[in-house]
Amino acid sequence: MTEYLKDALRKAASFCAYQERTQQEVRKRLDAWDIYGDDAEEIIAELITQGYLSEERFATSFAGGKFRVKGWGKRKIAQHLKQRGITGRNLETALADIKPDDYRARLAELLDKKRRTLHDDNPLVVKQKLARYALSKGFEMGLIWEVLGGED
Repeated sequence: MTEYLKDALRKAASFCAYQERTQQEVRKRLDAWDIYGDDAEEIIAELITQGYLSEERFATSFAGGKFRVKGWGKRKIAQHLKQRGITGRNLETALADIKPDDYRARLAELLDKKRRTLHDDNPLVVKQKLARYALSKGFEMGLIWEVLGGED
């Protein structure tokens, strides 16, 4: 490995150590540093070997954070992970880490909070607005109606 590539590896390791990254993000950064093809793949392989880069770790961290902090549902999390190049087993593992009881409780909490902001006398209109809100957060329609059906 040339000195230039060793320097790029050090910079890429620092980039990955700052926060979890995907291979796609690292490739984009390497492109910005004018490192392409086999050289870029060699650096990425080395980052994986050294433990700086793990798409499973990224996916789990991303999914957990977006669920806890932003209140996103699994559909929205999956969509954003796919946009970042995470698919297959890593995607499934990340979503499986969200416990069903926590997931349902978070949805109920979001709907309750949203309900307090709505000022409409018609309960059907309120339910419709709540369902639309939960869908926009990425929750599944069946679960939304289950949670909304238990309220009234």
